Amino acid sequence: MKNTEDQVYIDQVKKGDLASYAFLVDRYKDMAYTIAMKIMRNAEDAEDAAQESFIKAYQQLHRFEGKSKFSTWLYTIVYRTSITRLQKNGVPAFSIDEETGDSFTYDHTVPQMEHMHAQEQSRFIKQAISKLPEMEGLLITLFYMNENTVKEIEDITGLSSSNIKVKLFRARKILEAELRFLL
Repeated sequence: MKNTEDQVYIDQVKKGDLASYAFLVDRYKDMAYTIAMKIMRNAEDAEDAAQESFIKAYQQLHRFEGKSKFSTWLYTIVYRTSITRLQKNGVPAFSIDEETGDSFTYDHTVPQMEHMHAQEQSRFIKQAISKLPEMEGLLITLFYMNENTVKEIEDITGLSSSNIKVKLFRARKILEAELRFLL
């Protein structure tokens, strides 16, 4: 199991084996960057936030108690670091108009998506997710792409489970509308 394997590497890092931490970084770097990118909306800033998060995680690894998955603990650090950097930089966030989703239905989107190759589907889905407001894009990514539970997302973001569920519902409606537009 991944969590048990992570714990083996964490224990080795705590004993001074830096190469074991490189394994953990390699395992989680893509999702850490994805989370940071959803918040920062700038590749360079996202890379900086992800790197800073891995440094913080390494420095605080002695505090990791194993009560949650290592990935949940790490993604919480990435999330908070990114939010802090965003607030420090004063980068404006934007949102797409939610009202556009009211005139679209699920019936039109699904048949067109079924006729596409997986690579095309992935490209359109990523494009639609990029149009979501930062928090909704992050939640969709964590829930569907990284397969985190609502409880794990609650731990990462600090949002209540009901708030997460509402935001996921709204994000799915916006995604559907955006996909209809793209298709």
